[in-house]
Amino acid sequence: MGDRAGQNVIPPDKGAHLGGFGILKIRGLNHVDLGTRDMEATRAFYEDVLGFPLVRADLVEIGDDGLLEHFFFDIGNGKLMGFMSGEAVRGYPKDFDAGINKGLGLAQGVYHFAFDAETDQDLLRIRDHLLAHGLKVRGPVDHEGWSKSIYFRDPNGLQLEVCHIVRAFVAEARSRRSASAGTAG
Repeated sequence: MGDRAGQNVIPPDKGAHLGGFGILKIRGLNHVDLGTRDMEATRAFYEDVLGFPLVRADLVEIGDDGLLEHFFFDIGNGKLMGFMSGEAVRGYPKDFDAGINKGLGLAQGVYHFAFDAETDQDLLRIRDHLLAHGLKVRGPVDHEGWSKSIYFRDPNGLQLEVCHIVRAFVAEARSRRSASAGTAG
């Protein structure tokens, strides 16, 4: 294993079994697709607040029941985030949990999506931007020294995160630890 600044670092050629360099991660995710109950509120949030331009707006015919809206936003680095809305589709559920967790009986935040921040200063700049747009923001939260994050919700109730990785992953980080592990003197 390589050594970076005295840390035991996982070299790139040894990461395949970790899922980091396998066939499906050659180029990473293409897009994530989610449901929304209100496409216009979703569009305003992702375009106007987060600054992700709408790059594709499709209408998908659902038989004789109507048209499903399918919008894609460019979230950077060639990656997309898509939303579908059945607001104009007869018989489509209007009251589903677009935030995912509540409808599954899970704690808030189990299902969430994290965007990348380049630096600590970038993370704070993004937090301040979100606060200026009236969003409730939690953090920055320090995750045991390996990353810092802020958390907020979109109009659908989806928990979103902006995360900054502050140090390289080390081989020891692969073992399971409790939140208090390594805190004893």
